[in-house]
Amino acid sequence: MSSTTETRLRLFTGQHLPLVLGVIGLVTLGAFENRAVGTALPTMVREFDALGSFGLANAAPSASYLISLAIAGLWSDRRGPIPTLRAGAISFALAQLLVGTATGMPMVVTGRLLSGLAEGLLDVSLMVLVARALPAVLRPRMFSLFAAMWILPSVLGPVLTGVVTEQFGWRWVFLGAVVLLIPSWLLLGPAMRQSATAVAPERTAEDIAELAAWRAALPWALAASVALFSMTLAGDHLEAHPFLGGTAVVVAVAVLARAAVRVMPAGLFVARRGFPAVVAVRALGGVAFTVAGAYLPLLLTLQHHFSPSRAGVTLSITGVCWAFGSWLQGRDHGIDRVTVLRIGLAFMTLGLLVTSLLAWTAATSWIALVGWGLGGIGMGLSSSSLSVLTLDLSDHNNSGRNSSAGQMATTMSVATGLAISGTLLAFNADNPRPWVFGSIITAGAVLALLAFLAAPRSRRA
Repeated sequence: MSSTTETRLRLFTGQHLPLVLGVIGLVTLGAFENRAVGTALPTMVREFDALGSFGLANAAPSASYLISLAIAGLWSDRRGPIPTLRAGAISFALAQLLVGTATGMPMVVTGRLLSGLAEGLLDVSLMVLVARALPAVLRPRMFSLFAAMWILPSVLGPVLTGVVTEQFGWRWVFLGAVVLLIPSWLLLGPAMRQSATAVAPERTAEDIAELAAWRAALPWALAASVALFSMTLAGDHLEAHPFLGGTAVVVAVAVLARAAVRVMPAGLFVARRGFPAVVAVRALGGVAFTVAGAYLPLLLTLQHHFSPSRAGVTLSITGVCWAFGSWLQGRDHGIDRVTVLRIGLAFMTLGLLVTSLLAWTAATSWIALVGWGLGGIGMGLSSSSLSVLTLDLSDHNNSGRNSSAGQMATTMSVATGLAISGTLLAFNADNPRPWVFGSIITAGAVLALLAFLAAPRSRRA
């Protein structure tokens, strides 16, 4: 029997099966909720006659997500993943109930804030639970499953939500999620009991000092959350108030940069060997791919006259290719993990360069979309590899903080990238020329190349 088969059997049978199914259930549920909101929210704001609250409802989860990551990292390392996971599940259920029974937009926005809080708590605690419950050899396959569980929600989520909204009303989109949470939670029971009874490792003086430093950085995480929220709202009003909106974006970016210095690991900005380099590569790769992907449908619609449905195919390409790349990295290929990471970043760089031809040349749009598919494969290879490297460079005492640091870095870098690119587009909103989109996507390729160059430093110091 091959080692690949042995790995598959060990992951999907025996003591690990309930954990795998429970995690798959929670990740899929979160993905469906993420995709559902975008489809249902326009109907909700029309029903409440509150179109002006659309941006607020969209921005709320991002703000609470960032501070939630910081809290979850500290909490998981101090008390283990179970209390954090439990709080995340309760917050998720309350968020869906609030939105599903909302009588006005204030309840919806409150529910969305709780949803962001739940996402941060669940993201970090699931990472820590996987680190403690699964041996290192199984983690790459587990993270490939994480990516795969976004395919169905990405492809079917908007359609399913639209049908439920039309036939039963938008409230059942959220109330149904509470019901689906129950079986996923029950499946996690054995793994949670095992983690709860595990003997906590002894804390060294260095661990205690790191915990104290992380606790002291929490106010900066809160400041970053407020800045992120302000940045998103300012971006929505750039066209109407370019000077005020632009000033707000600049101030918010400055606050985010200052907060990053206080919350992120020392050595992040020079990609110091070891974990700081992993976080730096994650931030660079995340902003490169996400920002380019945010503007690709708009480029196809404005410059290449795609219909909304044809432009939306980029979301399907992203989901499928990302999952395929993640599946590839999870195979028993015998290649060094950092090498897999570099291959993924090379694919991403090449893919973004090819995609930029949509703006710079008269290239056939479908050829450039092949480039976007290459970028998606690269993102799948690299993002899952970075998750594996994060846990490989962590221990039981700091896996929560390290997991949250990586996700916070990505969140802040993506928010900054979207704010800068949004400002560029806003100042050219009357007639956005191809160079605007070309500059954004090419900048993504440059950032992906920087991540590729920094990747060798992701090995243990």
